[in-house]
Amino acid sequence: MPSIRPVPVVRPMPFVLDASVTLCWALDDESHSAASRALDALASGTACAPTLWWFEVRNILVVNERRKRIGEDESAAFLRYIAHLPIRIDREPVEGDVLRLARKHQLAVYDAAYLELALRNQCPLATLDAALAKAARAEGVPLLGDDPPRRS
Repeated sequence: MPSIRPVPVVRPMPFVLDASVTLCWALDDESHSAASRALDALASGTACAPTLWWFEVRNILVVNERRKRIGEDESAAFLRYIAHLPIRIDREPVEGDVLRLARKHQLAVYDAAYLELALRNQCPLATLDAALAKAARAEGVPLLGDDPPRRS
């Protein structure tokens, strides 16, 4: 009788989620393929975000309530929705690395926190922020949905 080998379970790589991607999920008139890919990835994987993501998401909702793009009830429903997604909040940034990245790439410290998290966890970044995406690529951090580098 042949031996039965267990089938390895392939788990999707976690990724760092930024607020610009999350915004697309909250507002009907915002869409982007990167945001769709991130939401699809959460169906079978996990994301992480720095603590500031929690504040940024809520700020985005309140600002868009003021602009009449979303109502309070819709904001509340969206917050309930994302509370059930597998998003882990990281509360331990490496301060020196965040500051170094902000200075090196002329990023806001807030944006550098996302990049530091992706570097520390060796995982892709999901962002729609052009400056952050450029810095990520310069640091060798793939963006979620990028094709893997080809081997020569």
